Amino acid sequence: MRRGGVIHPELARVLASLGHGDLLVIADAGLPVPPGVARIDLAYRLGAPEFADVVRAVAAELVAEQVVVAAEAEGASPGAVEAVHAAFPGCDLDRVSHEELKRQSARARAIVRTGEATPYANVLIRSGVPFG
Repeated sequence: MRRGGVIHPELARVLASLGHGDLLVIADAGLPVPPGVARIDLAYRLGAPEFADVVRAVAAELVAEQVVVAAEAEGASPGAVEAVHAAFPGCDLDRVSHEELKRQSARARAIVRTGEATPYANVLIRSGVPFG
């Protein structure tokens, strides 16, 4: 057993397998998962686990070069945007429409579903490298 960090087997496997430029999405309970994209479902009831908790856990294990949130989240879910910004300091934070975020999620290696019930609490993370 691992000493700490992410202990969910599927999530730990995906995090370990990400290469430079690969995409990972952390999503609220309602984001659709496109056909062919792996779903890692962490939700066990509405509201849990919370989006911010999962974002912090993933950020502690992953080098990110870019994070993308829906522009609509700024008004509807400012706490989700703040959680992303706080978890990935110094990382480029881009905003796109929710529809564009859903289109981009079709290229993700996996979508991690939380139990979050706040609208637009989603982030697309582009993996970076720990050097250079």
